[in-house]
Amino acid sequence: MKSLCLITVTAFLAAGLSASAADGNAVFTKECAKCHGADGKGDTPAGKKLKCKDLTTATVSDAQIAAAIKDGIKEGDKMRMKPIAGLSDADVQAVTKYVHSLKK
Repeated sequence: MKSLCLITVTAFLAAGLSASAADGNAVFTKECAKCHGADGKGDTPAGKKLKCKDLTTATVSDAQIAAAIKDGIKEGDKMRMKPIAGLSDADVQAVTKYVHSLKK
């Protein structure tokens, strides 16, 4: 009986983690890919114009990614990246996890 409970709990946790990664991918595709590209390399017209980081090679911490998502990125008086409004903390964590998955 304990084994069955353990298997059930493990299955639910695994499903939750994969849903989180899928949610991160969905948010990235909707909100980030237009500049960073679907592959995260920033090789889009907007990405080139804004000089987006290549997320496949950039070394960025979870805190840096989360801050960029929540607060945007300013360079002097200009906003280089707008914040993404309306995301929950779980969404931000999912996108952060997804961004790390792009790194080669």
